[in-house]
Amino acid sequence: MTGANEARADGYGRVYQATGDQHIVEHHHHAPEWTGPDSVRHPAVGRAPVVLRDRVGEMDRLRAAVEPGAGNSAYVLHGMGGCGKTAVAHTLFRHAVDRAGRIGFWVNASDPASLRAGMLAVAADRGATDAELTGARSGLRPAADLVWHYLDASDRPWLLVLDNADTPAVLRDGGWLRTSPTGTVVVTTRQAAAHWWPGAELLQFGVLPRQDAALVLQDLAPHAGSPEEAAEVADRLGRLPLALTLAGGFLAHQILDPWDLAAYRRGLDGAAGYHPIELLDQGAETGAESRQLLSRTWQLSLDALAAQGLPEATALLRLLACWAGDPLPLGLLVGADLGDELHPSRVESALRGLLDHSLAELVPGRVRCLRVHGIVLDSVGRATPAEQRERLAAMAVRLLGAVLPEVPERGEQDPVVILLVPHVIALLRRAVGWGVGTAVVEEAADRALRLVVAVHRSGDYASALTLAREALDIVTPCLSADNVFVLRLRTRVGRALFRLGRFEESAVLCQEVLDDCERVLGPDALDTLEACRRLGSPLFNLGRLREAVDLSRRVVRGRERILGAHHPLTLMVRKDLLEMAGHPDAGSLRDRDEILATGPGVIADCRSAYGEEHPLTYGAELNYAYALSAAGRPLEALPHAREALAGYERSTPDHPVLLNVRRTLGVTLHALGRQEEAVEQLEIVAEGRIRLLGPAHPWTVSAQELLREYRTP
Repeated sequence: MTGANEARADGYGRVYQATGDQHIVEHHHHAPEWTGPDSVRHPAVGRAPVVLRDRVGEMDRLRAAVEPGAGNSAYVLHGMGGCGKTAVAHTLFRHAVDRAGRIGFWVNASDPASLRAGMLAVAADRGATDAELTGARSGLRPAADLVWHYLDASDRPWLLVLDNADTPAVLRDGGWLRTSPTGTVVVTTRQAAAHWWPGAELLQFGVLPRQDAALVLQDLAPHAGSPEEAAEVADRLGRLPLALTLAGGFLAHQILDPWDLAAYRRGLDGAAGYHPIELLDQGAETGAESRQLLSRTWQLSLDALAAQGLPEATALLRLLACWAGDPLPLGLLVGADLGDELHPSRVESALRGLLDHSLAELVPGRVRCLRVHGIVLDSVGRATPAEQRERLAAMAVRLLGAVLPEVPERGEQDPVVILLVPHVIALLRRAVGWGVGTAVVEEAADRALRLVVAVHRSGDYASALTLAREALDIVTPCLSADNVFVLRLRTRVGRALFRLGRFEESAVLCQEVLDDCERVLGPDALDTLEACRRLGSPLFNLGRLREAVDLSRRVVRGRERILGAHHPLTLMVRKDLLEMAGHPDAGSLRDRDEILATGPGVIADCRSAYGEEHPLTYGAELNYAYALSAAGRPLEALPHAREALAGYERSTPDHPVLLNVRRTLGVTLHALGRQEEAVEQLEIVAEGRIRLLGPAHPWTVSAQELLREYRTP
């Protein structure tokens, strides 16, 4: 080449400029249409970032790779669609060209035709002759060999960006990806599998930190709102760079009716009648390609997987869209079966495909989990065909049912159960939002109910209350107020309020639920009897002892008739009656001695039916000790209190119920004149209740008052 402006025409009438931008012009009407790039010297990107946020470590590494003398290396920037890989490559490109003195080449590697045309344009830039280019295009000589010959021979160092290389086979099959001592190669891809990139250094990209995500919005729309409002919108968007860029673009370019960040946040929640994905896509530039639209960008990866023989990946992602973007226990997917669309034998390969294309990621930890970004799930959920939604939601419900216990035990919460909380709520939202049948929504509500019970029995009453209320808010518009699952969730709300010391609220709600159960289900239904039992607890703590006892006796009679005297539900309320006999006002009960007399029988029945090491047995021991101590019989109460303490320490050492045992033991020891031991137990109780329930809880206040009394000489 003799000069910067020298140009040559090939045999097809195409003109390749020797240096600088590659502008291609057709001279003959009979020539085939040119489909190559207009320029490989300029990055073909959408909206470039105003400032690249975060990515400091990655950019330091990449800048070092284009310093003078650096070369013979390849870097693969991988991550899910929309995580900003191209933005990083663009920032590096500008640095390499403007500051590091390199020639920059930008080639679209999304498909064989674009890659081939772009790489041949690179060869032309570096001095390939017309005859050589013609031979490469016609297949007379290996095209990749030609390109890399001229890259190796370049008189100036270069940076080559192969953008959107989401199908690595396109690079491998032609031998396009190589290294050279004269330059540095950077690949952007969604394909995370390391085996595709031997010899390359892999840099993974994900979502942004909260502060940096907020700054992206402020960079694009600086007058739209405060930093905290920007952070809240960023959180709502899952801090995904593409979503942030689209949101910022929308806010910056509204003319007739400008929005601020607060209005945009409301719009994402549906206030303006938009689906969140639809609203985000409105921030794209006119004529934006698919990968710049949230509604389409994931489909590119799914289409690629289908072309690779993995159409099941689409079905699996649609199933995952029934749940949340939080870590999902992998065990939940065992048994997934959507018939022809996703056979159980193909779940593993479908999952591997999603992982390889960065649509999902594995999350290490105590429980192995899978995570898919919430924006991806919303987009896929919105695009799921209506005729598939019922079956997908039903399968998601069934899989949850396989891992959620029907009757959770009291004690430390199963780590899998903890992880399922956001997924149960997300499934309820998706099922209702999709408009699936009532039966599926009811099954989803049942899974929520099981989860509420499990969380409650772990001792996390505040979370149980929040979860039950959230589930009710979601299902009530879909299910009638008289639906049995709605009634059961309301019962659990009342139970959680009671445990949190909000006795008045609990009593009011439980009375309303009982009235509704009697009206809808009848006075003798099991759900009605459960509502009776739950109302008895706050009434007992409010001093309405007679009402509480009468309700408990009603439940005992009803459950004995329906379930038998030794059923756990019957034994539970029989031991409840023992606790009521220990109330400070129990002396006013004419049947107090009668209730006390049932104690040994209740304990024996629990042991016979469920053994010595069962919570029912410990509970019966505890309540009988409490009643005996209150009746002025501490010597009889002591062995039962110690037995209950030992049992609970073995089975549930961190559960709040253990504090109840220690309180009863402390009161009993005090009555026996064993002051130091009593104070020791009450100190543990007072400290534990402050820690678990807070200083204002009635049970905390009671424990502190009792401790002060026992410490007084």
